[in-house]
Amino acid sequence: MVLTPSTMLPLQHPLPQFSLPLVSGHAPWASRDDLVRSRDLPRQPLLVMLICAHCPFVKHVEPEITRLEADFGDNVTLLAISSNSLTTHPQDGRDGLRQQAEQQGWRFPYLLDEQQTLAKDLRGACTPEFYAFAPDTDGTQTLRYRGQLDASRPGNHLPLDGADLRAALTNILAGTPVSEMQQPSVGCNIKWEPGQEPPWFGRST
Repeated sequence: MVLTPSTMLPLQHPLPQFSLPLVSGHAPWASRDDLVRSRDLPRQPLLVMLICAHCPFVKHVEPEITRLEADFGDNVTLLAISSNSLTTHPQDGRDGLRQQAEQQGWRFPYLLDEQQTLAKDLRGACTPEFYAFAPDTDGTQTLRYRGQLDASRPGNHLPLDGADLRAALTNILAGTPVSEMQQPSVGCNIKWEPGQEPPWFGRST
């Protein structure tokens, strides 16, 4: 396990294009275009979570992800993405992700980024990572928050309360600016396909 921080994708970055298979949850869409067209999601903010089934840092935050869905799921679209290499980590394949979602009672869509294109478009580095997008006046979803859920990490005994992300989502829903003082998430490095690592791979703490 390599302890890795977020690269902190620049704020206002537009939501990347994606079209990925749905492995768990319920949604009429599995692509950016479907999301934009969906009548069930009238210009809702979008929370993209880069997670996986096996990572101990993800397992640590699973209970708070469940609480986030309960507290924000009516007003924020939650979307989980797993981008780990299935060559090196087959436990993060369809069956592993589906089992994880079922155990946690997650209803939000869980997509498999097997080609790792979305993770690279988001400059993803670790699991978990959180990206909160919100629609501009023209409907384009742009990045308002990226970074940690909160300061809790496995073994540091700080409260798992989602404080950082919850504050950002609350501001987004209220139409008020999100503070740009955002702390990177820290976790296991994304497991890139051997020989296809992005330029930022290897940056660690």
